[in-house]
Amino acid sequence: MTLDNSATNSTPRSHLGKFLRAELLPILTDLRLAIVLLLAIALFSASGTVIEQGQSIEFYKANYPTDPALFGFLSWKVILTIGLDHVYRTWWFLSLLILFATSLTACSFTRQLPALKAARNWKLYDQPRQFQKLALSAELDNASLSSLTQLLQQKRYRVFQGEQDNLYARKGIAGRIGPIIVHIGIVIILAGAIWGAMTGFVAQEMVPSGESFQIHNIIDAGPLAAPQIPKDLSLKVNRFWIDYTPTGSIDQFYSDISALDRQGQEVKRKTIFVNEPFRYRGVTFYQTDWGIAAIRIRFNNSPTLQLPMAALNTNGNGRLWGTWIPTKTDLSEGVSLLAKDLQGTLLIYDAKGQLVDTLRAGMATTVNGVTLRIVEVVGSTGLQIKADPGIPIVYAGFGLLMLGVVMSYVSHSQIWALEKDGRFYVGGRTNRAQVAFEREMLEILDQITQKQEIKL
Repeated sequence: MTLDNSATNSTPRSHLGKFLRAELLPILTDLRLAIVLLLAIALFSASGTVIEQGQSIEFYKANYPTDPALFGFLSWKVILTIGLDHVYRTWWFLSLLILFATSLTACSFTRQLPALKAARNWKLYDQPRQFQKLALSAELDNASLSSLTQLLQQKRYRVFQGEQDNLYARKGIAGRIGPIIVHIGIVIILAGAIWGAMTGFVAQEMVPSGESFQIHNIIDAGPLAAPQIPKDLSLKVNRFWIDYTPTGSIDQFYSDISALDRQGQEVKRKTIFVNEPFRYRGVTFYQTDWGIAAIRIRFNNSPTLQLPMAALNTNGNGRLWGTWIPTKTDLSEGVSLLAKDLQGTLLIYDAKGQLVDTLRAGMATTVNGVTLRIVEVVGSTGLQIKADPGIPIVYAGFGLLMLGVVMSYVSHSQIWALEKDGRFYVGGRTNRAQVAFEREMLEILDQITQKQEIKL
């Protein structure tokens, strides 16, 4: 008795392979799945630009209350639960990117690469009936392969001559390679986005003019971002200033920033403003905000004193900073000082809330028996600090994507010819630009006919 070993020879690995090919692969290569994934990625990417990323819980509670919720459902609880406050680093968004990249890769191997292989593995026609299936074909009385070969080579076709009075010619093979390059470019872009989300970080710092700082206030970071955060990097805001328009509104604000080495020596310096960042050691510093850090004052002939200024809650009615200035050494008396910008009028109020005087930097007044002089209003610069190691990968992917798109517009044209039993058969097809190809074919046929008539 003999046993059938076919069943016993099957392994779990072979079963898994059959499942992947028969069940999973058709799903991954389905165009509808790719469209759904692309729309989902676009939707959640748009939500990341609309919903502020990396803010505090208090910010989301204030801007996205539960009653009434935005659109009836979008509240701070939903945002924090789903992770829309850091959407680009959530596991489900990264999973969408990975699944989309897998779908494109599977499509490339199952459709684009076989199409390219079929285009390269040409076949000669040796029977007249084979020309009937071509989109454009003709049967001539007087023509020759030699004259056709010469014309095709002039039109940059690559010609392959057969042994049975037949030939095959093609041009535009780049048009078949283009879609593959497009897929590779998209996959590289997705890989760069994933790598940036895993290794990048975002920080915010509010630094007074003239002060040095290090990167500490990390508001968002990937799980592998620790090596990207420079622990030994020190920077100094040499000066911060604001340019105002004649009407008093802000025209632009600037920060003169220096990068320092471990000995405190300047190694790089740049003045930044909005849309003009400072880049150093893979970290980018953006000018995003400003504030008033402190007020420098002098009592009578005393040395200059610096008092901190704090932002006040105005319930959305503009920005305002304030501080309390003691006028006696035992702190029993003092005045309040308010400021709304770096160049405007400073308001001084007494303990009863009465306006005492209005000043500007460099002016003095007498309060509670002492001369109070405003030496300087010290501004602070708001910096957003980012590091994204995935950006070079994304740029490389975009380069390949644009190259692939250009290559995809190249028409892949094919021409077959056969000389048999005193008859000449010629035909061709193309994957795009059908009208232009038909004109080219008619031109070739006319020239063949004219050459043959001249010979006769």
